[in-house]
Amino acid sequence: MTDAGLALADWFTAHRRDLPWREEAARLDPYRVLVSELMLQQTRVATAIPYFQRFVARFPDVRSLADAPEGDVMAAWKGLGYYSRARNLLEAAQAVVREHGGRLPEDFAALRRLPGVGDYTAGAVLSIAFGVATPAVDGNVLRVLARFAGLDGDVARPATRKRVADLSAALSPPGRAADFCEGLMELGATVCLPKTPDCGACPWSGACAAFAEGRTAELPVKRPKPPPERSERTALVVRDGAGRLLVEYRESGLLGGLWGFPEREAEDAFEARSGVRPDLAGARPAGVVEHVFTHRRWRMEVFACSVARAADTPDGPESRDDPPPRPPFRWVTEAEFEALPVSKAFQKVWSTARVFTGG
Repeated sequence: MTDAGLALADWFTAHRRDLPWREEAARLDPYRVLVSELMLQQTRVATAIPYFQRFVARFPDVRSLADAPEGDVMAAWKGLGYYSRARNLLEAAQAVVREHGGRLPEDFAALRRLPGVGDYTAGAVLSIAFGVATPAVDGNVLRVLARFAGLDGDVARPATRKRVADLSAALSPPGRAADFCEGLMELGATVCLPKTPDCGACPWSGACAAFAEGRTAELPVKRPKPPPERSERTALVVRDGAGRLLVEYRESGLLGGLWGFPEREAEDAFEARSGVRPDLAGARPAGVVEHVFTHRRWRMEVFACSVARAADTPDGPESRDDPPPRPPFRWVTEAEFEALPVSKAFQKVWSTARVFTGG
């Protein structure tokens, strides 16, 4: 089997795309391999390239990232989505500094204990940066090896994934772990595509069971994904007398580490939580926003309103200062809002409200 593995490694060195994380210095740096692999989870290569370049320029090593405030890290990640990856990367860097002297461990179990690092990421870091042949099984690798070996099992099942991992380990040629590991990824990304595989360009076409049997369209076997869970929500865009926006920081959950607009709730409850009383009676519907996460679909009605004013203020409503909000709420200008780490869902909310209010 190692002959097939060697053929793939040779194919990769001849045909690999020119990507910033594939420069020799980056491939030898476990930190940069880790950054690239986390960025490439659920993100297209073309999208990840400028983010990777800016991120490693801003945080060139584990210690610089570990010392960075969370807000700076989230801002560097802004627009890339799936922000839990950024939080995990920061926590992993802090753990590496605290527990491993600032060097990523050359040990599978130790890597797996780092936040956000699963079997695939640990295998990729070990194979690419350390040259230790370790299976790194993602969707591309599952598809390539399921076709290569003619596997009929559902690739979502642990038993099938284990067969693929074992096959990867058996195919990896001695001394070429990095090229073989990235070769599997590259083959799945550029040649062995889900619907239109280019079998004529594949270095494995002569040994591929699916190609020989005319089954490339049938493999891999995948059970259908359930539709995303729908969630009906509201978003409240509140302005104070100076035109500033009320924003809320979410410490945990789906959008943990990000700022956004608060959700509408009863006036008394909203004031008790935020320290701000919005004029809900005067709230105006600004539009509807839909946003799809991996397993969830949010439909958000957007309302715009101002801060409620006291009718009995002696010198008139404009003389009363707007109340300072309680943490985790904050008043920000539009320019300050644009600089905050904000999820795409709430960026859509802001675009809708801004057009509606003329902001």
